[in-house]
Amino acid sequence: MKDGDVVLLQNTRFRPEETKNGEAFSKELASLCDIYVNDAFGAAHRAHCSTVGVTEYVEEAAVGYLMQKEIDYLGNAVENPVRPFVAILGGAKVADKLNVIENLLNKADTLIIGGGMAYTFVKAMGGKIGNSLCEDDKLDLAKEIMAKAKAKNVNLLLPVDALNADKFDKDANTMETAIDQTPDGWMGLDIASKSIANFQKVIENSKTLIWNGPMGVFEFDKFAAGTTAIAKAVAAATAKGAYSLIGGGDSVAAINKNNLADKVSYVSTGGGAM
Repeated sequence: MKDGDVVLLQNTRFRPEETKNGEAFSKELASLCDIYVNDAFGAAHRAHCSTVGVTEYVEEAAVGYLMQKEIDYLGNAVENPVRPFVAILGGAKVADKLNVIENLLNKADTLIIGGGMAYTFVKAMGGKIGNSLCEDDKLDLAKEIMAKAKAKNVNLLLPVDALNADKFDKDANTMETAIDQTPDGWMGLDIASKSIANFQKVIENSKTLIWNGPMGVFEFDKFAAGTTAIAKAVAAATAKGAYSLIGGGDSVAAINKNNLADKVSYVSTGGGAM
């Protein structure tokens, strides 16, 4: 290479060793450079050869400007929040957000949980959830999380009602019920009006907001109202002076779908890495 040259390597995931974070491939990558700079925030949470292993075998390792920006925005929001600090988590599975939940229970004033993951908590409390998404192996964990929230005086806020569907389809028949009274054969695909109002009230009075994950299957227009309402509530709170940070592919998609990206404080580039 000559000064000013750039070499573009193929995607490291084509190498099966990459995800194993093994020594040999890490050394192979390190042999290409003296200084390693990681600016791929979206992949930085993965312990792979190109993100972690290589740093052990180079003279110097650093983060890039984008990575620093993400760390600054995320770090300030979580470590030094202006209170009330409200965290909104959605999406399908509790397991996907377990470490995030555990971390936020030590920092947030209110933790709002929506989306499919809410039904694991509802069932853990003895509710009827029909065919709604549920992680039966995480019921005890859900109970532990609720107990921890109570002990730490964190307001863990779950939906109280839901928009149910008779099948997972954009043209499904719908019915609103209390979230713990989902009929057999039906599944909850969005939060409904009372839950939206409850969540909006908390968001409206917040000073720091972090949102990761949709409230329902917002890809289907029939089940997008809850996620859209949260997006608008976050934007409205931001306009009143709250600091808002949006991350996770679906949350970012919802913000963009509603043309609100310029109405929140920061949209993370990292998806799940947020």
